[in-house]
Amino acid sequence: MRKAGVGAAAVVLLAVLVFFAVSSWSRQPAIAKSSVQPINFPHNVHVQTYKIDCQYCHSDARRSEYAGLPSVERCMGCHKITAADKPEIKKLAEFAAQQRPIPWVRVYKLPEFTYFPHKAHIRAEVRCQTCHGAVETMTTVGAATGPTLVNDMLNLAGFRPSPPPLTMGWCVSCHRQQNTSRGTHAPLDCVMCHH
Repeated sequence: MRKAGVGAAAVVLLAVLVFFAVSSWSRQPAIAKSSVQPINFPHNVHVQTYKIDCQYCHSDARRSEYAGLPSVERCMGCHKITAADKPEIKKLAEFAAQQRPIPWVRVYKLPEFTYFPHKAHIRAEVRCQTCHGAVETMTTVGAATGPTLVNDMLNLAGFRPSPPPLTMGWCVSCHRQQNTSRGTHAPLDCVMCHH
């Protein structure tokens, strides 16, 4: 009779652990998926071959919450001449001729209750690759972010694996590490990122 009680308790405990793991895993705090874009934009060519700095195209990053996207006019500044015969540049030229912005598909999206100022991170000299990965090697931007079931199960079992990028735990760990190693004052107060 005692063995049946222990077995039932183990089943209940396992069910509770699975419930918490699945419920935690299903809450995606951030999204970063590569997607089909209206124009194939190879970051690797622009960054590695032509040495264009991230902030040339994403100029709002140093003064705003959002990094921003370049205008069609900025792209055409180079592409009126450079690679003008390529099919993707012809698409770009069509947007410019119609005076329409490029309808880029958003890649990175944080939850609405989260505030992330790019400008503070640029001023703190945090490299774009710290959060976005090695974009300079990507032909299509995307990243593996958010919680994973494996990480959640390891956490429940008492292990402390590094959280994946763009989760709250990952950001807090980075702030703590920066405060310790560089003597910065990266905030750890909830209201700095959540409103």
